[in-house]
Amino acid sequence: MYKALKKDLKKIRESVNIRVDRFLPRKDEYPKNIHKAIRHSLFAGGKGIRSYMLIKIYSIFCEDVEPIMPLAVAFEMLHTYTLIHDDLPYLDNDDFRRGKPTCHKLFGEDVALLGGDTLLIYAFDIISQMEVADKVKAEILQKFSAMAGARGLIGGQWEDVNCEGKTVDKQKLAYIHSKKTAEFIKLTATLACLLAEASEEDTELLEEYAGNIGLGFQIVDDILDIEGTFQERGKSIGKDLESKKITYPALYGLQESKDEVEKLMMRAKEILDKFHDKGLMLQRFTDYIYLSKW
Repeated sequence: MYKALKKDLKKIRESVNIRVDRFLPRKDEYPKNIHKAIRHSLFAGGKGIRSYMLIKIYSIFCEDVEPIMPLAVAFEMLHTYTLIHDDLPYLDNDDFRRGKPTCHKLFGEDVALLGGDTLLIYAFDIISQMEVADKVKAEILQKFSAMAGARGLIGGQWEDVNCEGKTVDKQKLAYIHSKKTAEFIKLTATLACLLAEASEEDTELLEEYAGNIGLGFQIVDDILDIEGTFQERGKSIGKDLESKKITYPALYGLQESKDEVEKLMMRAKEILDKFHDKGLMLQRFTDYIYLSKW
């Protein structure tokens, strides 16, 4: 079942990477260290889940995916920026990402910090160049900014670090997982539907789908920090426990965390049933995220 999915994931990832490569300055262009660092992080072997979801949701409504490709590149730029910064010693302090040395381990903390900043700026640069109506572009930029800022992604990252070693309630955990991961992934559906001019009903359904995938993905990551291997995660195991992070298993226990992921995935698949064959690959993708992990 996963053979066709993996082929599709690879095809889209390569297509997005080609466009990333075209946009980036050459690695030997001044300042060389910055460009080498961002290329190392962007092409380190990630699955491209956010750009994949963006493209596949858009393709439910539109056969030609070329109009959304710049936005897929922007998602990869923004996501990689978060990883570079998240790995720094004063945040999660990780030496490995996707099975390779993290950006700051290879290039230094100063280059990693500035390289992440560069990718954040590039993400908005790409969106500004999209060939869409000004009103649509403005809406994309507004939603992208809101998700990435202190009321979104940065807020979630801060609370994740700030709550280490503290006793927090379920509401705070929900906030962290929503802002840090789920809302970022949910935005793939919001913007794909916006560009595809999908109906309000379809947009709401697919936003729920993507939000479930985002939360499920984060809970799976929490579980794998306990039960996974370095080969599966491509990064250190046991970091959450070592840092005394607040996670789903820490607050709910392992079995209840797994049960919650299953509920989220079942609802996600139920939503996709409405779109019949056009949602088939996303159905397989949903199974893959859950079933391939344990």
